[in-house]
Amino acid sequence: MVGDTAGKMTGEQQDVEDISNHVAEPTVTQSQATPSEPRPAVRPQHNGPNLTPRAIAKAEIFVEGDYVVYPTHGVGKVERIAVEEIAGHRLELIHITFEENRMTLRVPVAKARTAGLRKLATRKLFDDALTVLRGKARVKRTMWSRRAQEYEAKINSGDPLAIAEVVRDLHRNSGQPDQSFSERQIYEAAMDRLAAELGALDKTDKQTAITKLTDFLKTV
Repeated sequence: MVGDTAGKMTGEQQDVEDISNHVAEPTVTQSQATPSEPRPAVRPQHNGPNLTPRAIAKAEIFVEGDYVVYPTHGVGKVERIAVEEIAGHRLELIHITFEENRMTLRVPVAKARTAGLRKLATRKLFDDALTVLRGKARVKRTMWSRRAQEYEAKINSGDPLAIAEVVRDLHRNSGQPDQSFSERQIYEAAMDRLAAELGALDKTDKQTAITKLTDFLKTV
């Protein structure tokens, strides 16, 4: 089920969500240059039990230079906010760039909240996510395909607490059974999302944040 996770980014980037009721065409748009090195990505699943719904971010004011989190793409940066005409309607759009994927997303200011766009987590919230990582893994006795759907939905919720649960449940310390290939893919996707936000909070790069989280997990 998750074996085809790699390569889903391309499909995901072509599926543009229409979050505006004011125009006939979608107003959340994105453009992308071909990445030099494809990366696996997790695509949200809509059919399955107990999927974590997308969190509705609280109303926030965004300005140029802000680092933000978009649920299905992770951490990006607000490059500019400008009024543009789309399908005959003038809309104020937030231009968000995701440097790693060479992608730009345009989100209407009026729909940013319902799209789940938010600023970076507070330090307290991220400390709560680290507390989740310290907890005991909670693995349900269900088929892997069902659990994989739930993990993917948590990753794409954009909620650092839910993403931390995925990392916690799939992490393996020395002496524990190895992860399967599909478990490893989902684990790395969750770690990538969590580390990207931690790196932005710490004002470091993602690889440094991954090392920090990995070292932290060794102490659990």
